[in-house]
Amino acid sequence: MQEAARLLKGFEKPVRPVGGATKPWLPAREEEPLETGGLDRVLEHNVGDFTAVLEAGVPFADAQKAFAEHGQRLAWDPPDPGGATIGGIVASADSGPLRHRYGGVRDLVVGINVVLSDGTIAKAGGKVIKNVAGYDLAKLFAGSMGTLGLIAAVSVRLHPLPDQTATVVIEHTNPDHLLEEVLKLARRPLEADKFDVVWTGGHGRILMEFSGASALDQAGQVGNVRDVDWDDVRGMQRGEVVIKVSGRPTDLPKVIRAADDHGGTVVSRAALGLSWIALQNAEGVAGIRAALGPRNCVVLDGVSEAAEPAPGQEVMERLKARFDPARIFRPGVYVGGI
Repeated sequence: MQEAARLLKGFEKPVRPVGGATKPWLPAREEEPLETGGLDRVLEHNVGDFTAVLEAGVPFADAQKAFAEHGQRLAWDPPDPGGATIGGIVASADSGPLRHRYGGVRDLVVGINVVLSDGTIAKAGGKVIKNVAGYDLAKLFAGSMGTLGLIAAVSVRLHPLPDQTATVVIEHTNPDHLLEEVLKLARRPLEADKFDVVWTGGHGRILMEFSGASALDQAGQVGNVRDVDWDDVRGMQRGEVVIKVSGRPTDLPKVIRAADDHGGTVVSRAALGLSWIALQNAEGVAGIRAALGPRNCVVLDGVSEAAEPAPGQEVMERLKARFDPARIFRPGVYVGGI
């Protein structure tokens, strides 16, 4: 961390923090790579408190193996082709199906250390779950895409590693009937870890995973247990062009029909109103945005779209000026050209 601070102090060229380089949907620019591979230590694992402190360059898979030895896990499950790092996951706020029960990336970060463009090391939060001092700074850097500073280390909340899981699959070919089923299941007192909908080629599936000692009992209340490759489900969040849609659970049929009209596929955190539409090319982006407006549609690939002004543009520009006055951290990459 100190080395990164010395390097950045007085640095004038644009830089790009790089961990495992597993985010192909982030824009490629002429920037100096700032490798985090040297920040690869699990600084603390407080087993009794279910917390840990990790440097940004720790491979996510390695951290999970270390936690699993004590029957614990970090309840993130982003699409990971292999090599994703802790810092990269926080910077992209990239989440997977476990978000249904455990929240997004920022919900499990209780503290953060960052290095700013003038070499200043800033710290916020702490090591315990109830410490909220500076928590907003962790929220701010989660999803910042490396545009505000270098994430050097984070303190995270852990959860028990389940001893068994069971997944139920419910199939539908009508988007409206599928939504009715989703809303009915969402109202039931079920403790699902994952609650996704996938839609491809006119066919939809509701996927619910339960865990723990009651996994099979809870699953049996919903339907028949089937094997599901959740890596394939996460993989649907990646593609040539992917649009992330933030709306309401009841928007699901509209999202599905917009995707069908442009030859796309959908994966949705059904009860949260978050969906990812994957397309073969960028030709359908404008049509999907028009069909789903005023819902927020962010293009994760096909980054030329990112230059469009975004809601809260003035606030984000002030944040950029405050945290990166030298404008060396990925200038122009964030939404609205920030």
